[in-house]
Amino acid sequence: MLTGSCLCGAIRFTVAGPLADPGACHCTQCRKQSGHVWASGEVDMSDVDITGEPRWYAASTEARRGFCPTCGSFLFWQSNGSDQMGVALGAIDGPTGVTGFRHIFTADKGDYYAIPESELG
Repeated sequence: MLTGSCLCGAIRFTVAGPLADPGACHCTQCRKQSGHVWASGEVDMSDVDITGEPRWYAASTEARRGFCPTCGSFLFWQSNGSDQMGVALGAIDGPTGVTGFRHIFTADKGDYYAIPESELG
């Protein structure tokens, strides 16, 4: 079981199932909301228990983003109607157990960093 929280601790969560499809999103929305790239792993909603009240923001017509209304930590991403959601890897307490990693929306990445070609898959 994994545990995690926002920066201030107002939102805490546990994940009972495995984190699947780990990756880093370089899209403009993730960069603007997180301040850089957003790394996450997918989980079934039934495997996530959230304590506290995240605020949800629909940044597009396709998905919503969950964040702490107190400290602003970006914690969750969910496609509309999906029974899965992305959980921020950086918000997890301790090791994530994640192996393998992919990068998405790399055409939108910032000009201030490079992604090693070996990671572009």
